[in-house]
Amino acid sequence: MLREETVFGPIFSRRLGSSLGINLLPEKGKICNFDCVYCECGWNRDGRDDTVLPTAAKVRGDLERMLKRLAAEGTPVDSITFSGDGEPTLNPDFPQIIDDTLRLRGEYYPQAKVSVLSNATRVHLPQVFNALRKVDNPIMKIDAPTNALVKLINQPAPGYDVDRVVDALKAFNGDFVLQTCMLRYDKFDSAWPEVIDGMLEIVRMLHPREWMVYTIDRPTPMLGLQKFTPDEMRALVKPLLDEGFCIQIKG
Repeated sequence: MLREETVFGPIFSRRLGSSLGINLLPEKGKICNFDCVYCECGWNRDGRDDTVLPTAAKVRGDLERMLKRLAAEGTPVDSITFSGDGEPTLNPDFPQIIDDTLRLRGEYYPQAKVSVLSNATRVHLPQVFNALRKVDNPIMKIDAPTNALVKLINQPAPGYDVDRVVDALKAFNGDFVLQTCMLRYDKFDSAWPEVIDGMLEIVRMLHPREWMVYTIDRPTPMLGLQKFTPDEMRALVKPLLDEGFCIQIKG
């Protein structure tokens, strides 16, 4: 389900409400340093026809035109959300685009939140971290607690290290949202003790202001994936609920 525009929506998001999307990657392709088995945008290999990244000027122009039209129509926008067809922080203009978006948000929809959905692989880069610190909702993904388990579900590019990601996220001092997708198939199960126990320890270590726990909701490139029910996910994270952590569970 590749997006065909740089700015798209608004669409209803289970987690963010009325969400105006921004795709910082090719309009007719996919670029990501993950190749998740559950990605609604499909496999990386199927999205290589277009490799042109939108510039900061294009994003700024497209976003302003869209916000102006939506405001005139009275369309609600709860979140301006960087998601799109892959990892948004791979766009080299990401820091400038964040600054432009915050300015336009203030002009047209000051009540809206600016959210970034990221796999957290580039948080250790100062320019990326500083940009993420400016947004309302830096939503950082960790789906599994070890490199071997991450390989089964996210299939990251060479060089990924979950410990480096965790160390980089510590710099947020808890002021971020952690996001985890729960699912199972023949090689991976989020309910395995080595998965859930490790994730609980990561959440305790990072103490994010919120942990978003969700499951698959749309068609996936890998067949045979099974979703979790909200009750199953609630049971898995119950130790942290009992400890007072803020956890959003979406089935």
